[in-house]
Amino acid sequence: MTAVTAASSRWDDAVVPRPSSVARQILLWQVVVVCVLVLGGVAAAWFDARADATASARQRALDLAVAVADSPTVREAVRTTDPSTTLQPFAEQVRRDSGTDFVVIMSRDGIRYSHPDPANIGKRFLGSITQAQAGRTYSEEYVGTLGPSVRAVVPVRAGAGDDDVVALVSVGIRTAKQRDEVVDALPRILGAAALAALVGILGAWLIHRRLRRQTHGLGEQEITRMYEYYDAVLRAVREGLVLVDSGGRVSLVNREAERLLDVEASRAVGRDVAELGLEPTLTDAVRAGGPLSDVVVALADRVLIVNAARARWEGRDVGTVLTVRDRTELQGVTAELDTVRSLADSLRSQSHETANRLHTMVSLVEMGRTQEAVEFATHEMRLAQGLTDQMVAAVEEPVVSALLLGKSAQAHERGVRLDVDPGSAVTGLPLGPHDAVTVLGNLLDNAIDAAQGTADATVAVHLHASDTHLDVVVEDSGPGIPEDAREQVFERGWSTKVDDRLHGRGLGLALVGQVVRRHGGSVRVGSGALGGAMVEVEIGEDA
Repeated sequence: MTAVTAASSRWDDAVVPRPSSVARQILLWQVVVVCVLVLGGVAAAWFDARADATASARQRALDLAVAVADSPTVREAVRTTDPSTTLQPFAEQVRRDSGTDFVVIMSRDGIRYSHPDPANIGKRFLGSITQAQAGRTYSEEYVGTLGPSVRAVVPVRAGAGDDDVVALVSVGIRTAKQRDEVVDALPRILGAAALAALVGILGAWLIHRRLRRQTHGLGEQEITRMYEYYDAVLRAVREGLVLVDSGGRVSLVNREAERLLDVEASRAVGRDVAELGLEPTLTDAVRAGGPLSDVVVALADRVLIVNAARARWEGRDVGTVLTVRDRTELQGVTAELDTVRSLADSLRSQSHETANRLHTMVSLVEMGRTQEAVEFATHEMRLAQGLTDQMVAAVEEPVVSALLLGKSAQAHERGVRLDVDPGSAVTGLPLGPHDAVTVLGNLLDNAIDAAQGTADATVAVHLHASDTHLDVVVEDSGPGIPEDAREQVFERGWSTKVDDRLHGRGLGLALVGQVVRRHGGSVRVGSGALGGAMVEVEIGEDA
């Protein structure tokens, strides 16, 4: 007990925690991507705001400098002997009204006439003035007496249309003020970034919920392992598997199902289940979602057993699973076994009739009427031996003769007379005994069923067979087959019998059609001389 407990403890210690689900991993990656994008957007917006602030300050300074340079007050004051008296208050008034940091009016050589700090009046302007002296406006970033700033320098001309430069005007905005404007815009940038991040994370969470529901909370290793295992199982299983979704479309077909249904998975997947070639009643049952158990289906040259079950996951309907098994050979053996059973039943009934005849003969002997007993026995022996001799003489193939004898007794029990054409001759068979029993047995069964209960219940059989050719004609006194249904007689599921069950309905004639097609033969359905149906099967030469 201690060893078991220790082993269990070691097992518990060795248990690997379940890996994170695919949905959770995608959620985390999406959150990371959203955060990176938001941070990148904030950084881009920050640098863009700084660039916009610098460009705006440069343009403001240039526009204001041009306006001051075009002012008549400036043009007149620079011609006086003491320009500062007029220009200093004027420049300071403009600076305060415009919100700029300095408005400096200077001589053409750069000697200041105005400055926010009066102590700097009369001193040389710090910065480049060469382009302005040449009559061009320009702007730059420079560190002056007030610190780093963006400034514009424009020329003052003597008059309108005059190219002579008589003075210079410089307007500047400190870089610190631009930075303050960007900082003021930062809350709006961060608010927009937070909203974008919230929307992105919310969208990622919604995607996570949907993906978790679709993947059932599994991790990538679990999904990979499950796919590998399921694929191996589907390939290794000996039964055909077909998965049909809730809309009636094929989702999966394994190799065995491809072989049995004679379809290609690449073409079948995504199509309607009706295109698999199954019986219409079976297809309707699959669409309705009803369970099916061991339904016998005749398809092409095969007899298939089909089962269906509804697939559900956590209370949700996900489709239907069809399993298909091949029972072609088993069906042939079953048909032969049914013939043997029919013959055995006939022999049992004949044993009862023989016992009755023996009792009759014994009673006649006991009554002293030996002559009548001999005549009765001779008559009965002549009838039985005549039928047997007729069968053996006409049919040399033992399986066919045994089948005819058994069906004759079976028909007799059901009140139907089975007549074998005396001109029949069977010296061999161009097909195997199993296929011969399938063709002849099913034709006789259907004819006996049709003739039973009619006024003159009769089934007539004409046989000609050799090693290379088979010709079978079966007629009955039944109601016959309507002309509009004669082309459907050998289709799977066709039957004149009232039967709501799927099991075996219309299978006999479908099996006959399979055998005939497999051996390259032909079938003809018409009206017979007895008033009912006539079915002729030819296999082999000239079929």
